[in-house]
Amino acid sequence: MNAATRSAGQPSAPNVKITINPVGMDRPRAWLAAGFKDFRRATAVSLAYGMFWVGLSIAITAGAIMLDLWHWLLPLIAGFMFMGPLVAVGSYGISRALEENRAPHLGDAFGAWRPHAGQLAMMGVMMMIFFLAWIRLATLLFALFFGFEAPGAAELYASLLTTPDGLGLIVVGTAVGAVLAFGAFAISVVAIPTLMDQELTFMEGIEASVRTVARNFRPMLLWAAILTGCVLIGVLTFYIGLALILPVLGHASWHAYEDLVRCESVERMAS
Repeated sequence: MNAATRSAGQPSAPNVKITINPVGMDRPRAWLAAGFKDFRRATAVSLAYGMFWVGLSIAITAGAIMLDLWHWLLPLIAGFMFMGPLVAVGSYGISRALEENRAPHLGDAFGAWRPHAGQLAMMGVMMMIFFLAWIRLATLLFALFFGFEAPGAAELYASLLTTPDGLGLIVVGTAVGAVLAFGAFAISVVAIPTLMDQELTFMEGIEASVRTVARNFRPMLLWAAILTGCVLIGVLTFYIGLALILPVLGHASWHAYEDLVRCESVERMAS
C-alpha cells in the first residue's frame, strides 16, 4: 500500500478514494534514481529475479529459432512491452519489503501476486488481449508487405533494411505497435501496483491508471519513452542487460506509483 497509508499487516479498507497527484517532468529521473537505490539494497534477489526473465527470454528465442519461426522473433520481442508491467510485479514485492524494513527474499518477488491473484489475473487477461492484437496485426502487416510465404532468416532481415517493402513494414509496424503499446501502458502503468497495494477491482485500477496518464500526460509520455528505450537496450545486449534493467525499472515503477497515486480509505476519511 502507499508508504503514507500502509500499516503493517493490515489490509486496505474496502472503499478507497484514489487521488492522482500532479508531477513535473523531473520526476521520471527521480523514479529511476529510487529504482537504482532499491536494486543496490537488494542486489542479489533483484538480480536473481531479472536473470529468471533473461533465461525465459533466451528459451523462447531459442525455441523460435529451432522451429524455424524467425519471422516471429521481432513481433515477440516487441510484444514484450505489453507484458512488461506484469513482469515487474516481483520487483514491486521486493521494493515493498524494503519499505517494511525487511530483508527481501525470492518469495517476495515470485509470491508478490498471491494476495491479489484474481484481480492481477484479470489485468493479465487485459494485457494478453493487447499482446494478441499486436501479434494479429503484425501477421497481417507481414502478409501485406511480404506475402504469405515467409522468406529465410538471412533474406528476411536483409529485406527489412534494404528494400522498400521492408522499410515500409518497419515504419508502419512501429507506428501501429507504438499506439497499441501506449494504450497498454496507459491502462497498466499504475493499475498493477495499485491492485497489489489495495483491495480494488481491476477496472478501478485501470481507471486510476488512465486518470494518471491523462493528468500527467507529458511526464508519463517521457516515462513510457524511458521504459521503452531501456528495454530496447536490454534486448540489443542479447537479453543479458535485462537482468539489471528489468528489476531497476520495476523498482522505479513502484516508486512512480507511490508518487502519482494517493489512496485513502473512505471510512478513515469519514472519521
